[in-house]
Amino acid sequence: MILSAGDTPTPGWRLFVPYVPEIIWSAIFIAIFAVVFMRFVLPRLNAVLDERAEKIEGGIRRAEEVQEQADQLKSDQESALAAARQEAAAIREKARQDGQRILEEAKARAEAENERILAAGRQQLSAERMAASHELRAEVGTLASDLASKIVGESLNDDERSRRVIDRFLDDLESSQAATR
Repeated sequence: MILSAGDTPTPGWRLFVPYVPEIIWSAIFIAIFAVVFMRFVLPRLNAVLDERAEKIEGGIRRAEEVQEQADQLKSDQESALAAARQEAAAIREKARQDGQRILEEAKARAEAENERILAAGRQQLSAERMAASHELRAEVGTLASDLASKIVGESLNDDERSRRVIDRFLDDLESSQAATR
């Protein structure tokens, strides 16, 4: 048993059950608190919660829009990259073709220059051969004329006749060499 303020003993089970006036005053206080809470606090709390929910939903919508824009930009970038790769491949192919064409033109110019140099060399060789042949004819003619003068013992003064004889001799000599080849 527990003693209370009036020194009257209180049974143990009464400790758990409040007095009726305390129950009534508690119920009145809870009702007033509930009305004040529902009228003033709850609307503000709901407004704050609604505002937060709107901000979150707006953030989600903005995030989705940004994600869509990012996806669009990514696809645009990929298509631009693919186009750039195709353009680079076309440029490489054109450069390869141009290089091949330039190489072929250079080869053709080199061959033409080679043929020109060979033709010039052949002409120069032919001219030198002709000059050497004329010089040799003149030299052989002079030597033959001198030799004939010494053998005959007379001077052969007729240059025209001696040239004809010498030319005939050299022509015969050339034809005999051509026949032996």
